[in-house]
Amino acid sequence: MKVAVIGYGTVGSGVVEVLMKNHDTIVCRNSLEELELKTILDIRDFPSDPNADKFTKDFNDILNDSEIGVVVETMGGVHPAYEFTSQLLSKGKSVVTSNKELVAQKGYELLLLAKENNANYMFEASVGGGIPIIRPINNCLSANEIIEIAGILNGTTNYILTRMIESGASLDEALNEAQKKGYAEKDPTADIEGIDAGRKICILADLAFGKHIYPDQVYTCGIRDITLEDVEFVKSFGGVIKLIGSAKKLNDGRICVQVRPSVILDKSQLATTSGVFNAILVRGNALGDAVFYGRGAGKLPTASAVVADVIDCVRNYGRTKMIPWAKNERDFVADNFLLPSRFYVRAYNVNDGSLAELERAIGGIKVLERNNQRSDEFAFVTGEICERDLRQKLGNIESVEIKSLIPVTDY
Repeated sequence: MKVAVIGYGTVGSGVVEVLMKNHDTIVCRNSLEELELKTILDIRDFPSDPNADKFTKDFNDILNDSEIGVVVETMGGVHPAYEFTSQLLSKGKSVVTSNKELVAQKGYELLLLAKENNANYMFEASVGGGIPIIRPINNCLSANEIIEIAGILNGTTNYILTRMIESGASLDEALNEAQKKGYAEKDPTADIEGIDAGRKICILADLAFGKHIYPDQVYTCGIRDITLEDVEFVKSFGGVIKLIGSAKKLNDGRICVQVRPSVILDKSQLATTSGVFNAILVRGNALGDAVFYGRGAGKLPTASAVVADVIDCVRNYGRTKMIPWAKNERDFVADNFLLPSRFYVRAYNVNDGSLAELERAIGGIKVLERNNQRSDEFAFVTGEICERDLRQKLGNIESVEIKSLIPVTDY
């Protein structure tokens, strides 16, 4: 089987490296007759590259080559990746991608197109980099009804929060460190604002619950407003703050999907996931909780997952393995503000009168304390309440200024 790669950036070049370096092991271990890299598409020139003779700038060289059966797409973005992928699948060529933005936006259409043409569209590397998660959901956990998926899905924000927790660095200081180490882009918006994690939880929710969830349906709140004060208060409660992407099935069959800072108690396996590592918890009705942990990004870890998909496509050449999920009805996604939870709240301008009013409005609260606390600063954890009701009750208390409101998780 001959393979092509579209996009020779960090991941694409990693895929080529793994294919070349591990060729003999891959072929022998997987009982393949052959697995040959034939063509690489990129608009740039790589004259000194060991595979310089394989480069082209014309997509049609791949599309119209009958020998190429599997194409790796590592371009990123929706366009022209979507158009290229659609044409390849229509020709019966399988496509493997690490492009989370494309899968999150167009996965339903592309899986359907693959099925219509007896091809495969695979994207293990689009969610957890080198962490195997899509195959376990599809295969190992297929006997379970999945109730919830939640995870640390972005290594950049996890690194920043880890530095805030462990060294007392401010968010801006930790972000600057992450950029210097190459963990964060020059423009970190997609990470800091939760956009990247939002795309990933869409894909996981699609797989777990069988309907396509679009990124604009995900309630998304990043870490920009998290302060060291919040970190210290939550630590006194026995927890840490992590950016969590989650999708939870409700009793009525709908799901809540969100990305937001969340309080994770120290006893959770997610609490100890530090630095650039990712962790994904899958909660099934038969298994209970299973956690998948590892590097969520990086050239070779991601390339490893891509090449594993390539091998799967070769093994299943001429037949579709990945089953399309259903089209989404817009009311399938429920309002997260109606989901009951405990909440951590930090506020200013709280006096004896407003404190009494707080306790009357929302019932029993657990008061938190930290070193060097401001005289008018007050933090507490509520009992279980839906966020809409909590915000309404807090808003009715005059003078109190709410600075932070973060859900407390049960995993």
